[in-house]
Amino acid sequence: MVRSAIVTKYLGPTNTKGGRIKATTGNGRYSVTIDYPHESRYPHADAALALCWKMGWTGTLIEGGTADGSVFVFADSESHIAD
Repeated sequence: MVRSAIVTKYLGPTNTKGGRIKATTGNGRYSVTIDYPHESRYPHADAALALCWKMGWTGTLIEGGTADGSVFVFADSESHIAD
């Protein structure tokens, strides 16, 4: 399976759940949601790594910010654009 960009977004607390972070593949097909890791210095990266683990993806991630969260892409792409 070709790896995809990963988009993370903070989900605020509700009456029944605490804060969470959702990581979704770029096409929106797969996702994981983790409890907000208050002890972590990189909570969005934690969510992205949880999605990588679920998908069986490995590689080096590079993070970029958005207004709502973060976007992660792989530094070592397995797919190449044809010339």
